[in-house]
Amino acid sequence: MTTTTTIPNVATGAAANPLKGLLAYGQSPWMDYIRRDLLISGQLKKYIDNDGLRGMTSNPAIFEKAITGSNLYNDILMSPDAKKLDANGLFEKIAFRDVQDACDIFRPVYTETKRRDGYVSLEVSPFLGFDTKASLAEARRLWKAVDRPNVMIKIPGTPEGVPAVRQALEEGININITLLFAQSAYEKVAEAFLSALEARAAKGQDISHIASVASFFVSRIDTLVDSKIDEKLKTTTDAGQRALLESIGGKVAIANARLTYKKYHELFGDPRWKALAAKGAQTQRLLWASTSTKNPKYRDVLYVEELIGADTVDTIPPATLDAFRDHGRPRPSLTENVEGAAKTMADLAKADISMKEVTDKLMVDGVKLFSDAFKTLLDATGKSAGVRV
Repeated sequence: MTTTTTIPNVATGAAANPLKGLLAYGQSPWMDYIRRDLLISGQLKKYIDNDGLRGMTSNPAIFEKAITGSNLYNDILMSPDAKKLDANGLFEKIAFRDVQDACDIFRPVYTETKRRDGYVSLEVSPFLGFDTKASLAEARRLWKAVDRPNVMIKIPGTPEGVPAVRQALEEGININITLLFAQSAYEKVAEAFLSALEARAAKGQDISHIASVASFFVSRIDTLVDSKIDEKLKTTTDAGQRALLESIGGKVAIANARLTYKKYHELFGDPRWKALAAKGAQTQRLLWASTSTKNPKYRDVLYVEELIGADTVDTIPPATLDAFRDHGRPRPSLTENVEGAAKTMADLAKADISMKEVTDKLMVDGVKLFSDAFKTLLDATGKSAGVRV
C-alpha cells in the first residue's frame, strides 16, 4: 500500500501562532487525526510544544484512512500472530497501541492541566450505536484494555447511547459523547453527566478525575441545511422568501452552536453544578467537531474562528489546523451576537425548514457513516492480513 495522507509541517518559532491564540481565549485545540508516523516521528510532541495542542480524537473513518492508506502497520498486519486474530482483533491491536502511545505523549499535558486536557479518544464500535447494553459493555472493555487515565471512550449521543453514557460516567470512565447535533440532545447528555456525578458523590466516591466532553458536529449541519435552502430557492418565486432563505445560508451551524454554548453556561452556572464543583468536579465541556469547511464558498477556517470560547474544545483536522496556523484570526466569538443567533434559528423555522428533522437525520446518517467506515476498515484490514473479517 502507498501512503496517501500527509502530515502538515508544524510551524516553529512563530511569534504569534493563532493556534496558541485559542488557548489565550480559554479554548483547547485538539487534533482530529491519528496515525502511527505522527506518534513515532516526534511530530505530535512538536504540535504540543509549538501549537499548544491539548488532545486528540479518533474515529473509524480516521483509522480506516490511517491503516488502508499506508504500510505503517505492517509489523502487526504481517506478523505471525495476525493469523490468530480476526479483522476486528487486528484493528484493536493497532488502535490500542496507537491510542496508548498517544496518551503517553499527552500525559504531561494531562498532568500540567490538572486532568483538564491531554485526552485521546477511542470510539466504541459504531455497529452498537443503537444498543445501550452493548455500548456500555464495549465502553467498559475499551477503558480497561487501553488502561490510561487520559483516554476518553466515545459513545454516540443517540437515545440508546445516553443511558450508556450515564452509567459509564458513574463508573468513573471518561466519556466523549459524539454525534451531537441538536440542543435538546445536548441537554440530555449534560443531564446524564450531572446525575452520574451526583450518584458518585452520594456514594462518597471521587468525582474530581472524571472528564467528559459533549461533541457537536458542526459543518454537517450547514451542509444539509444549505442543500435544503438550495432546493427551496429553485422553486420559490416570492422575493421575500428568497431573501429570507439567502440570509440564513451558512449561518445555522454557528447559530446553533452559540445558543448551545449559552445553555452550557446556564447549566454549569446554577447551584446544582456549584455543589458538584465544590467537591472537585470539572465541567463537561462542549467540543466542536466536524470543523473542516465543506463549502468552498466559505472561509476555510470558518468553523474554528466563529466557535472560540472559554471552557470549550475544538477538534481540528490536520489541513484545517495548518490553515488556521497560517491565517486564523482568533477572538472570543462564541459570545458574539447571541441575539442574532436566535434570529437565525427563528428565520430557519420561518423558511419552513425543520431543525429537528435536520438533526434527527444527521444523527442517523452519522452512525451509518461511521458504521460504513468501520466495515470498510475491517474488510481492508482482514484482506491485508489474509484473515477473516
